[in-house]
Amino acid sequence: MADKCSEGLLNGAVPGERGKQDKSVKRGNWGNQIEFVLTSVGYAVGLGNVWRFPYLCYRNGGGAFMFPYFIMLVFCGIPLFFMELSFGQFASQGCLGVWRVSPMFKGVGYGMMVVSTYIGIYYNVVICIAFYYFFVSMTRVLPWTYCSNPWNTPDCAGVLDRNLSSRAALNLTQLLNTTQKRTSPSEEYWRRYVLDLSDDIGNLGEVRLPLLGCLGVSWVVVFLCLIKGVKSSGKVVYFTATFPYVVLTILFVRGITLDGALTGIMYYLTPQWDKILNAKVWGDAASQIFYSLGCAWGGLITMASYNKFHNNCYRDSIIISITNCATSVYAGFVIFSILGFMANHLGVDVSKVADHGPGLAFVAYPEALTLLPISPLWSILFFFMLILLGLGTQFCLLETLVTAIVDEVGNEWIIRRKTFVTLGVAVVGFLLGVPLTTQAGIYWLLLMDNYAASFSLVIISCIMCVAIMYIYGHRNYFKDIEMMLGFPPPLFFQICWRFISPAIIFFILVFTVIQYRPISYNEYVYPTWAISIGFLMALSSVICIPIYAIYKVCRSEGDTLLERLKNATKASKDWGPALAEHRSGRYAPAFSPSTESHLEVQPLQPEKGQSEVVAASPVQGSNGSAHSQDSRL
Repeated sequence: MADKCSEGLLNGAVPGERGKQDKSVKRGNWGNQIEFVLTSVGYAVGLGNVWRFPYLCYRNGGGAFMFPYFIMLVFCGIPLFFMELSFGQFASQGCLGVWRVSPMFKGVGYGMMVVSTYIGIYYNVVICIAFYYFFVSMTRVLPWTYCSNPWNTPDCAGVLDRNLSSRAALNLTQLLNTTQKRTSPSEEYWRRYVLDLSDDIGNLGEVRLPLLGCLGVSWVVVFLCLIKGVKSSGKVVYFTATFPYVVLTILFVRGITLDGALTGIMYYLTPQWDKILNAKVWGDAASQIFYSLGCAWGGLITMASYNKFHNNCYRDSIIISITNCATSVYAGFVIFSILGFMANHLGVDVSKVADHGPGLAFVAYPEALTLLPISPLWSILFFFMLILLGLGTQFCLLETLVTAIVDEVGNEWIIRRKTFVTLGVAVVGFLLGVPLTTQAGIYWLLLMDNYAASFSLVIISCIMCVAIMYIYGHRNYFKDIEMMLGFPPPLFFQICWRFISPAIIFFILVFTVIQYRPISYNEYVYPTWAISIGFLMALSSVICIPIYAIYKVCRSEGDTLLERLKNATKASKDWGPALAEHRSGRYAPAFSPSTESHLEVQPLQPEKGQSEVVAASPVQGSNGSAHSQDSRL
């Protein structure tokens, strides 16, 4: 099987098949497979790998958490990843176009678009905050080092202030024990200066102009990197997907040389085997795998749709999934070595300084960096790494929306103006992100993060598995993959797709419901109306599925409801490989190839006369043919 895989990779065709021009002239393709792998790694490896996984691992039994984590990776993560990649690659369509496989379930694609929209809005706000910290780090002394700033309160107690005070003899540990509520300068800088946090989610206050400017910078960077679609973003990822590993390695080498680093790493890794029997540990492991890989966002389907038809996505899915999880583990060493050093400096337990989410990225870790010599350098590197990790995910979120819109309209006019579609989506995303830069912005950001992309993703993924395996039919899908790769999916993946992965997804859904707690931010508890808005955001993506299904059944032919259901779930005539030269077997057209080329090449040659193209390049003709079917012209 390995020989088959490598051969399929090298010549772009299944073993024994005549070499082909396996490119889509109309939609475009990745320049090479490295671009696809790097883009997918950048998409999957995001901020959660740095600010969520290490904390989950520490909280759920240290090294013992690795066992359920990798079990879930093997039985749920990699199979779902492979399914989405193969789904998009086979049809060469985005998250809407692929549902020609069973038109009644096209609402799943719309649900993916809604989820990607929500995530794209608030994710870029997080990137803009990282931009802000990146810029303010370009100074001799980091602004959150001391408590002598106008925004600081009497409760502020910095780890370095004692060295400059006449009360230097007072041990900092005693200070912590005697002070009812110690706040660090980094926390006060975050809450009182960067955010200028209001007292309630309904009290928006004023727009924080520095954050608004950084949000504009963030969206401009994303737009420029996607200005030519995958052709431009495929080049950018050579840097954005690889340089974070350089920064992680630099921070890791610096971290492990510090006093107390080993203590922090031991907190991170020491197994607590009694916790492995706790259902919550398994639930956290399954949820982290599911959300970390970006399943059900639509991004995996979109990125794979730009692959050549015979690309070995089976191998790619394994490489990308394992790289993602290995990055999470590696980031844990980087985070906890520095936190261990800070805990040692303060004379407190590591658990007192450990945090996750924005609290880790913008409070705990920056404070630890102030203890290092040349602290601005380490701060610049850290926030630059966060920016690149965020941009890798943001590229795919924006491309998912743009590709879905362009594929759905599908005519020459919008394909030529794809850049303007990208610009339009970026402008709308910027405008919708403006409320998140207000004084109450962090409340709304966390509300979107907790509800817009939580259990709705699990429902979408579960329905996708059922639609492909049981409505379209597992035998049909396995034959499609064999036609594309030259070999059927291994038996293990067949079993996972049909039984194990859907069961794990259902377990994640049940776990999410059981473990649900109303959202809060530090001591602030969200009001009922805000939580209601959160649930509405979550339902807005899921509700697309039944609404479109009802619409499709009503529009389908048939005298009875059963006939309408059968017609609505039956694969469309234009479902299948995009290029005509790949439409063999049951996808072969009923008329002659010459007629097919003549009919289908017409709308697809904007720069040449069609007759010349057909005569000179039959491959482009077949490419055009397939895509005119896809655009339903």
